[in-house]
Amino acid sequence: MSRKYFGTDGVRGRANEAPMTPEIALRLGQAAGRHFTNGGHAHRVVIGKDTRRSGYMLENAMTAGFTSVGMNVFLVGPIPTPAVGFLTRSMRADLGVMISASHNPYPDNGIKLFGPDGFKLSDAAEEEIEALMMGAPELAEPKHIGRATRIDDGRGRYMEFAKTTFPRGQRLDGLKVVVDCANGAAYRTAPQVLWELGAEVIPVAVTPDGFNINRDCGSTHTDTAAAAVIAHGADIGISLDGDADRVLIIDETGTVADGDQFMALIADRWAAEGRLAHGTLVASVMSNLGLERHLEAQGLTLRRTPVGDRYVVEAMRIGGFNLGGEQSGHIVMTDHVTTGDGLIGALQFLSAMIETGKRASELARVFEPFPQVLQNVRYRKGAAPLDQASVRAVIALGEARIKGHGRLVIRKSGTEPLVRIMGECDDAALLTDVVGEIEAEVAKFA
Repeated sequence: MSRKYFGTDGVRGRANEAPMTPEIALRLGQAAGRHFTNGGHAHRVVIGKDTRRSGYMLENAMTAGFTSVGMNVFLVGPIPTPAVGFLTRSMRADLGVMISASHNPYPDNGIKLFGPDGFKLSDAAEEEIEALMMGAPELAEPKHIGRATRIDDGRGRYMEFAKTTFPRGQRLDGLKVVVDCANGAAYRTAPQVLWELGAEVIPVAVTPDGFNINRDCGSTHTDTAAAAVIAHGADIGISLDGDADRVLIIDETGTVADGDQFMALIADRWAAEGRLAHGTLVASVMSNLGLERHLEAQGLTLRRTPVGDRYVVEAMRIGGFNLGGEQSGHIVMTDHVTTGDGLIGALQFLSAMIETGKRASELARVFEPFPQVLQNVRYRKGAAPLDQASVRAVIALGEARIKGHGRLVIRKSGTEPLVRIMGECDDAALLTDVVGEIEAEVAKFA
């Protein structure tokens, strides 16, 4: 089935333009509500959001959709995406909704759906919901219309849960921690949890105004946190994205460690402790070859998936693995959570610092990465550059040139009109040349 609304991570687009309009959000609420309405119990949905102004509009539209088909709505307000997964399961809800466009700028927004088990929906479930959106909604009788209730302690429930993932008896006393919350969903939770665990906290980007989410801050703009680490002489910087399901670590020198280095650290530690399920780490095709070679040297396995943390999680669930993630900073630890969780991931890194007595810089460089180039090339609407013969020819030539020395991963973004070009090669000059040629050809369709 062709997917009209759902992309690689829910539904996403520019606010007040299809598919991010109140009308479509209402229909999505009705369809998702119908999909998850079964059995004789009172049906519930948890709705969280990040700090975008358009969140109010979409929250109200989805509430109307859900209540019109008989579902009761729990509104938890601004809260990290992983908290929605946790609360959906904790509150025995049938469905969870996170209204967020993650790391995108404020004009965009998105809708992510979670099942009753707290995990994001499968492709099959999303396709079934899309099919329901095409038909007329089955509206509830007046006496069965749902009600909406605001849950004031949802943030607190999640914070207490997050602290349980930090080893009992450990504290962060003596550590100075910069935490960049991207003016997003974790602007209260992350600084508060770190402070309660004993850290001296320097909060950055914690004054959301509806328009400044991810603006020159967060995991896509790590210079902000790095500068704060240097200015304050901090031991570590933690850089989250707008919905706090990603985390990047900045060491005491201001150097950024990406998700690959983070996963390598946790995989090594868990393997040594006998905790790494089946000796396997799950990561997307974007993860560096250096990570794969490092794991092989430790007798461990890297299993790759398509891009998107939901595909990482699906592979983890199918294979019974408990650690996975993406280079971008999604760190998924299913012993604790059902999706990427920036705060809980950061707590695991901080625990490693406490247990080993090592500085962040000593822990954040686990392997030597292959030279890697990442380029995003925007194209005009309707251009479909990857379908053009000239682009395919340049890509084929590039693949032939680096065969045996590296690899190319070229894909269309699932959320924006971008072609994402990733190349790795042991010859940095050759890599730059190959990626540059592909970038130039794709740019002709801008």
